[in-house]
Amino acid sequence: MQPDTSIFLVGPMGSGKSAVGKRLARELGREFIDSDHLIEERSGVDIPFIFEREGEAGFRERECRLIDEVTQRRNIVLATGGGSAQNPESRARLHERGLVVYLHTGVDQQLKRTGGGRGRPLLKNGNPREILTRLMAVREPQFREIAHFVIDTDNRKVASVVEEIRRHIARQSAT
Repeated sequence: MQPDTSIFLVGPMGSGKSAVGKRLARELGREFIDSDHLIEERSGVDIPFIFEREGEAGFRERECRLIDEVTQRRNIVLATGGGSAQNPESRARLHERGLVVYLHTGVDQQLKRTGGGRGRPLLKNGNPREILTRLMAVREPQFREIAHFVIDTDNRKVASVVEEIRRHIARQSAT
């Protein structure tokens, strides 16, 4: 791994991508980017509003363009949205342009961390547990397809996950 290789965090909502990404970037002295926050910043509205106006397809189109742009940058830590790996182009760009870390978490942990879905457009209409289970069945293979390595974040503190990522990076840099 080159010293300026970007690190891309993927995983379901509630897996800790933002919290882990912020700390990892700080410890590595890199810029941190959260794709969902950047979409909100650039559009001037929050993600639930985008979903309401443009539907999931409109949001995913914005997300795909952003992933293409941001993954061309070097030496960053990027926390992607939970659905960012759905698009085959985005999966390819993430895998080819940086080190992809899949932060895996179970549905029980997702429910705890997302507060049962408040502010999460995909969890608004239906039973959050059933929706998260269905999303995991579709997205898990996509995350694993592009991941250079997988870290389980269930019942772990951010510092512990960051330290494990740093160990993986050190091993990859040594080879």
